Amino acid sequence: MDRLLSALVAIVGGVGAIVIYFYGSNLLLDFAIRDARTAAGDFVSRERVREQIRPWLFIGPAILILTVYIVYPAVQTAIFTFVDREGEVFVGFDNYARAGRDPLFWQAVQNNSLWLIVVPSLSTVFGLLIAVLADRIAWGNIAKSLIFMPMAISFVGASVIWKFVYELDPRIGLLNAVLGFLKIDPVNVLRLEFWNSFFLMIILVWVQTGFAMVLLGAALRGVPEESLEAARIDGANEIAVFFRIMVPQILSTIFVVWTTISITVLKVFDIVAGMTNGTLGTQVMANYMYDNLFKAFDTGYSSLLAFVLMIAVVPIMVLNIRRFQQEDSRR
Repeated sequence: MDRLLSALVAIVGGVGAIVIYFYGSNLLLDFAIRDARTAAGDFVSRERVREQIRPWLFIGPAILILTVYIVYPAVQTAIFTFVDREGEVFVGFDNYARAGRDPLFWQAVQNNSLWLIVVPSLSTVFGLLIAVLADRIAWGNIAKSLIFMPMAISFVGASVIWKFVYELDPRIGLLNAVLGFLKIDPVNVLRLEFWNSFFLMIILVWVQTGFAMVLLGAALRGVPEESLEAARIDGANEIAVFFRIMVPQILSTIFVVWTTISITVLKVFDIVAGMTNGTLGTQVMANYMYDNLFKAFDTGYSSLLAFVLMIAVVPIMVLNIRRFQQEDSRR
């Protein structure tokens, strides 16, 4: 009950503080700024000055919060890559040299690259296909609801569910129960090195397909019906209509979905930690960083791993921003 009251007070207090800030700052701006003249005698309208200041009243707090909670930690992490495990002694590029000869580091890089290729691609493709096909069946809304449902489950919860699916005992594990029905010996898929990473990827694809389906379905509904009818009148079959009319018109949404899932993939931690804890060749960068920081207590090396992960996300973010800028310029 105490926690509930604390959360309620925090919500009410936070919202109230925001309302007071914006209302008070705008009121102060209206009363504090007056018409004036420059030293050269030019007239400066108070409305012009207010309109120049007012946007900063809205974005100022956001910039401050981003600086304190994102920019500063990122810079501090970059600095910590040059210190020892206690975070006190400057060691230069020793952590970078250690990463270069660390087999687990390169295993994490390889696995993250594999995840980055497989998961966003499959999630986007499955989401697009389901968005197209579900609208053609009577119970399409029910199918969409079932496919979107895993989005409501945390990655840890999804890992627990799929751990039961992959369980070796066919009385518990759904996968081995099916294999047993097909007269195939039970297989512990999580111990199949290299292939076990793909079985972990299935979990994230299962979760993210619903996200892709919703966004791409909304984009498909925005495709003009006239262009689809014109293509059909010209003799195009449904496959040609899909690839030559629908897909080109929603490419920007496909790109957004792909990049969003890619960023999620680069940060994947929960699934690997819950299923294998990075053993048996399944190590990924976020899990390796966690192990070094909270188990080995190595500040310098864990900061390097976090910094590498951050640098890997930046190009995807830049591509996304440029894509938005190109879309805005076309409009």
